[in-house]
Amino acid sequence: MNKQQLATKIWESANKMRSKIEANEYKDYILGFIFYKYLSDKQVKFLKENDFTNEDIKALNEDDTETVKYIQSNIGYFISYKDLFSTWLELGKEFDVSNVRDALSAFSRLINSSHKKVFEKIFATLQTGLSKLGDSSGAQTKSISALIQLIKDIPMNEKQDYDVIGFIYEYLISMFAANAGKKAGEFYTPHEVSLLMSEIVADHLKEKNEIKIYDPTSGSGSLLINIGNSVAKHIDDENNIKYYAQEIKENTYNLTRMNLVMRGILPDNIVTRNGDTLEEDWPFFEENDPVKTYDPLYVDAVVSNPPYSQPWDPANKKTDPRYSRFGLAPKTKADYAFLLHDLYHIKPDGIMTIVLPHGVLFRGGEEGEIRKNLIEGNHIDTIIGLPANIFFGTGIPTIVMVLKQKREKTDVLIVDASKGFVKVGKNNKLRASDIKKITDTVIARQGIDKYSKVVTRDDIRNNEYNLNIPRYVDSSENAETWDIYASMFGGIPNTEIDELHEFWSALPDLRKDLFADISSNYSKVAVEDVKKAIREHHNVKEFIELYNKSFGDFHSYLKKELLSEMESINTSKEKVILSDDIFKRLEPIPLTDKYEAYQLLDDDWTKVSVDLEIIQTEGFNVTKTVDPNMVIKKKNGKEQEVQDGWVGHVLPFELVQETLLKDKLNQLKDKENRLLEISSEYGEIIDSLSEEEKESNVLNEAGDAFVNKEVTKKAKEIVAEFKASKQTVPKYTGAEDSFETKIVHVSNLIEENKELNKQIKKEAAELHLLTKKTIENLTDEQVLKLLEEKWIKPFVFSINNLPNAIIVYLATKIQALSEKYATTYSDVESQIQETEVKLASLIDELEGDEFDMQGLNEFKALLAGACYVEK
Repeated sequence: MNKQQLATKIWESANKMRSKIEANEYKDYILGFIFYKYLSDKQVKFLKENDFTNEDIKALNEDDTETVKYIQSNIGYFISYKDLFSTWLELGKEFDVSNVRDALSAFSRLINSSHKKVFEKIFATLQTGLSKLGDSSGAQTKSISALIQLIKDIPMNEKQDYDVIGFIYEYLISMFAANAGKKAGEFYTPHEVSLLMSEIVADHLKEKNEIKIYDPTSGSGSLLINIGNSVAKHIDDENNIKYYAQEIKENTYNLTRMNLVMRGILPDNIVTRNGDTLEEDWPFFEENDPVKTYDPLYVDAVVSNPPYSQPWDPANKKTDPRYSRFGLAPKTKADYAFLLHDLYHIKPDGIMTIVLPHGVLFRGGEEGEIRKNLIEGNHIDTIIGLPANIFFGTGIPTIVMVLKQKREKTDVLIVDASKGFVKVGKNNKLRASDIKKITDTVIARQGIDKYSKVVTRDDIRNNEYNLNIPRYVDSSENAETWDIYASMFGGIPNTEIDELHEFWSALPDLRKDLFADISSNYSKVAVEDVKKAIREHHNVKEFIELYNKSFGDFHSYLKKELLSEMESINTSKEKVILSDDIFKRLEPIPLTDKYEAYQLLDDDWTKVSVDLEIIQTEGFNVTKTVDPNMVIKKKNGKEQEVQDGWVGHVLPFELVQETLLKDKLNQLKDKENRLLEISSEYGEIIDSLSEEEKESNVLNEAGDAFVNKEVTKKAKEIVAEFKASKQTVPKYTGAEDSFETKIVHVSNLIEENKELNKQIKKEAAELHLLTKKTIENLTDEQVLKLLEEKWIKPFVFSINNLPNAIIVYLATKIQALSEKYATTYSDVESQIQETEVKLASLIDELEGDEFDMQGLNEFKALLAGACYVEK
């Protein structure tokens, strides 16, 4: 399994196993055990790399002080053999919850002094929570055994361990957050929001060689790690990034430390603190040595997603240097208190990004005064409005605010990105193209109609320092208008045709060839088939030719980029290289949306990058391997994992069959299609039967003729009767045939169906095994061809289809304009009159008693009056 499949499997099982335990609580237990496995496996790996034999490892115990100190000095902790995660697995049925209690207790004792701040009390939440995993020692043992069996397959022996275990850890946190309701906000910032903030920060810091980043409300640490990952793309040595984190809740603080450690970040680069950010600022010194350790914390970047609008205590804070320049946030809402804390800790050339509720942009009182001071102090750089319902547990609108200590410009970039998202379950989610567009807009400080605007400080002053996004950027869709003249008399208003000005500018002759003037203000469609006229127009052909020329060598370019150097590609940087190439190709081509192309790239890259990581980790020949296809099936009332055939480790069976075994695959598909035809024929026969024939019970509408012995029996009788009279049963031709002919035909279908099912089952199994053998015996050239089919061809097809989508959109818009005013008021009036006349004539044909006729005559008079008034 790749890391995504493994993470999904672990989540699905863990979600079932947690039973009645809250998701927010259960995450601390499973993530704690994953972290313990990481530390345990890391120690074993270190020992083997330093010539420790299996016997040496089995002899490990804390009484061997020399070995203990050696291991502690190198990795920061020591775990005895009896307490290793692998030993727990070896114990089998002898494993007991006490093994875990003893191991966690021993770990706390055996942390090296140099690593105390990183590891001290890191398992406190897990230790206290063990009792919640069952009502008795036996129940706890059973729950923990299931947990360690679940996570045992997480790899820890390859060069990309940190990526795999980090990915799984992050995935589990996100899934627990999705199921934790309002408590999710305590520990998780959605990955897409983290990535957006990260890309903005990384661009600002890209010229630096050493970087300090800080999250004062770190939660699980995911936001801080994503910032680090983005910054690392621009720096030669990622060990030059130092991480500072502070978190008030102990269990969440432990998640931060675990997450940072598992990413392979050096312990010296991890500086964390469990404390109240607002009440106790980051200490300038250590209590045991205040003079020598004095060191105010100023960093290159601060990122945070603090709790929204929570109460705080501003008492005695007026002289606090964090707030003294700008003012104190109201005690009912700490949003600006967090913001000012972050701003205080960035260097003069630093940057900060913070997620806040939308209200901070326009609320008055103390917040209005702080906002004014920040604007006049020239600190607010950018405001990004996010889609609603993007965070787990809350649907309130939020923003990302970017601030700096010193700026040359005095304006503020305001971006309304609230319309760009995709709905996933109950939440909205930023797509890769949305993140890219926001990031590009922020970096270029670009004004885009209905999306972003660079607002001068004078404009903000004129609006009394109110930064509410709709005051500056109107992202609402234009309301549909109806032209009164066109509604009455027909024609298309030229003003509505003008709204497609981008197309008329790019395709200059198309408008005059599609439309004919009715008057100076109105036109009509001058062609019968709009779609055909557009596709065949010389401007459109030139546009497509220009596009095809720009992407003519794109397929070969991707082959060179992805296939030639696949074992050395930097996957995090390669996507940027590819997107830059696509944007460059699109630059001279009008009407195209480069972010739509970017989304296609991201969709494809998700698949490609996983394969590249596998190949780079396990070697090129891993493409020629298959894995058991493990599925969950019920046996004796219990769910069990059993093998159901094979799957390609990298290359899907379906792809290999479509490419290298096409003849055999087509033969199988022909038989499967014939089965569908048989079912269809049977349905037609059922529909053609009379009610009397259906009641014979030989054929019925239940569709169970293929297991109905009566059909076969009856057919044999009919065939025998025909033979006795020296005749043959007529061949079935259709619904008009006799009942006897239909019965015999259905009997033949039954036999054919049975035989086909046998053949399909046999041939499918043979093809499956042949595919396995084919993969295992692929040549290098065949592998490259298959990877080209998997990675490159689908993406190139999608990219090449973009012009077609543009043409279809234009044709649809013009068709809609044509139909909008096709029926005029005069047409409607004529139809009404015709209907009234027909209705009146129908009334004349009606009969009834005296009172009925009086009523009908009055109705007829009303109709006549209506006709008269209309005339």
